[in-house]
Amino acid sequence: MAPADRPVTVDGMTFSLRVTRKRVKNINVRLVGNELRVSAPPWVSRGELDQTIGVLARRLVRRERARKVNGVESALELARKVARRFPNRPEVAEARFSTQQMARWGSYSTRTRTIRLNAALRQMPSWVLEAVVAHELAHIDHPDHSPAFWALLRRVCPATDRARAFLAGVSWLGSSWNDLPPVERSLLAGVGGGE
Repeated sequence: MAPADRPVTVDGMTFSLRVTRKRVKNINVRLVGNELRVSAPPWVSRGELDQTIGVLARRLVRRERARKVNGVESALELARKVARRFPNRPEVAEARFSTQQMARWGSYSTRTRTIRLNAALRQMPSWVLEAVVAHELAHIDHPDHSPAFWALLRRVCPATDRARAFLAGVSWLGSSWNDLPPVERSLLAGVGGGE
């Protein structure tokens, strides 16, 4: 990322970049509409500025995306709906989509009774999202992946195995996309829902 007025791409989104060198202590980045506005001390090297802009811009973009996906539909409503299916109904105090959840699809804190869901789930079919919520809630009774855990999960969410297969495919495609030849990427992008 060059510190100049030009387009810059962060997490697949393109913004115009405006850098101002002035008497400030730290590098500051603000997101205003589709523009990243950066103020930086004159003494900061271009390399350090480029690196810091990337880190701060990504944080801003993900925070804004999290705000948007959490405002569309209540994750808490969904989590409580799924919780009602359990024989020992788990309590859910908070549920939200997170753009910081990178290594897993969901998590549940027994201390705060909070479910956090990977923001990418927001774009997936509702049965997949419900299966992830059910998975996290099933861990309240069974903190492992024992046969009892799977039996409970499949009882409250019959789409569990289908959702696991779907998420395995999504994970594979997400991690392999850049390594696929352009022709195969084009073929996959054009495949419809038909069988």
